[in-house]
Amino acid sequence: MDKSLGSEAATINLGRLLAPALDAAGVIFLSGGLGAGKTTLCRGLLRGLGYDGAVKSPTFTLVEPYELERRSVYHFDLYRLAHPDELDYLGAEDYFAAEALCLIEWPERGAGFLPTPDLELTLTVTSEASRQMQLRAQTLKGERAMARLAQWL
Repeated sequence: MDKSLGSEAATINLGRLLAPALDAAGVIFLSGGLGAGKTTLCRGLLRGLGYDGAVKSPTFTLVEPYELERRSVYHFDLYRLAHPDELDYLGAEDYFAAEALCLIEWPERGAGFLPTPDLELTLTVTSEASRQMQLRAQTLKGERAMARLAQWL
């Protein structure tokens, strides 16, 4: 699925729709260059789950946990990861519980360690305010989420 996102608000809205499409659980890989809107999309997703606090990129901490009323959300930023084995040392495997939602920026840096994502989302900058979103399902759960999302977009 491809979609043009003409503004930051459109990126946030897409995030708001992703949470219910996935039943607020699963693994989403978020790819794109610096400034492409990955963290903005995560902010929208967390807003869609009722979280209204600050959402920042966990570039230096690698993972930012959000304990919500019904769900745990883990926002990973693997940009500064030197080697995928570092995830093992951090105990990252524990975050991938069936009932959690894991948002993973720069997933290619965790190759070989990360589970298969339900969805792979790529954001590409097309202009200062616009982004192009490409979404691919990698699991049956991801396919169901994409079908729901297509009805809402």
